[in-house]
Amino acid sequence: MLRRIAVAPTGFKESLSAQAAADAIAAGVRRVLPAADVDLVPLVDGGEGTAATLAATTGGRLVALSATGPVGESVGTHFALLGSGDTAVVEMAAVAGLSLIPRSLRDPGATTTYGVGELIRAALGTGARRILVGCGDSGTSDGGAGALQALGARLLDADGRELPRGGRELIRLRRVDPAGLDPRLAHAELLVACNPFNVLCGQRGVARVFGPQKGATPAQVEDLSAALENWAYVLTRDLRVTGTDLRTGPGTGASGGLGAGLAALGARLLPRFTVLLDHLDLDARLARADLVVTAEGALDRQTPRGKVPGEVARRAKRYGRPVLALAGTLGEGAHEVPGVDACHGILPAPMALDEALLRAAELLTDATERALRMILLGAGLPGHAEAGVAEVSGTQRPFSVR
Repeated sequence: MLRRIAVAPTGFKESLSAQAAADAIAAGVRRVLPAADVDLVPLVDGGEGTAATLAATTGGRLVALSATGPVGESVGTHFALLGSGDTAVVEMAAVAGLSLIPRSLRDPGATTTYGVGELIRAALGTGARRILVGCGDSGTSDGGAGALQALGARLLDADGRELPRGGRELIRLRRVDPAGLDPRLAHAELLVACNPFNVLCGQRGVARVFGPQKGATPAQVEDLSAALENWAYVLTRDLRVTGTDLRTGPGTGASGGLGAGLAALGARLLPRFTVLLDHLDLDARLARADLVVTAEGALDRQTPRGKVPGEVARRAKRYGRPVLALAGTLGEGAHEVPGVDACHGILPAPMALDEALLRAAELLTDATERALRMILLGAGLPGHAEAGVAEVSGTQRPFSVR
């Protein structure tokens, strides 16, 4: 029987937070299984909602302030102080996220991470000795240059003049002067929770992979790629970076290259799930479940490469738990994600993107109900476990919802 359901989604970009997605799925579960024990585990990947979720989980608090947004205007933002008291969480999406950029202004060559540096400085001002920077949902591709400028570095052109903000300006960079960097950085541990598959430069560099998603034209992608190559070269030389390849090292491309910029300051780039999920006791909660439901805005061939549903499925399979994945869109490779036993799109019919974003919670609840009714129907057929889900062993797929 399906008595315990672990609901472990992440947010749907520009529509649902991780908590809102979890609540919507739970509502669908209770329509079908009103007596089930539903364990809500909203997951963060370093993007939107990371600071608030970790503050709530650890008994910490959010600190509200204003900082420079991605298009240069002041925005209301926040960082978190965790319950331990010595760790701050800076969520880059809260000050440089794609959702903060009007569609008409989406140009990753012009946007800046300057506000991220301001948040780090504010966190240092609280006395925090460890600063965790969550990467994800960014609207920038400046290699973290803006953050370094806010922290006191000077980025100079051939005439010794400071560069304006924005990734495309980095093609003119000739020297990085670190003399003015905030001295408090030397006494704090800087950790970056990132997707290790994202790298700064090369054919799989952030300009080429994510630039179009942030509004770049093909010509702008190539210009930005060249600018980031120059950034990696000058930054490595002038900050005397050793032990980390800023061009292609794991995680250097996180949040439009913010990973590379912070790594040049001595930050450790760590797989985001290693850093973030241990606060949530995820493995133990998956092990207790009869069924695991995860979700994200899109399910496709990128899902196993550091996305939440792929990580949830991988961990759930350690305990032989069946996994249902829900998604706004099912792309190429959606039905081949390792560990996902069934996947289901939430749209019942074609609809405009704006409408889908507006109705995301309703659509997710309805899709959860449909998927669970199909699972229970299949489980009740001859040869299947009575009113439940068949056991999972190895690569066996106990049910399939398409």
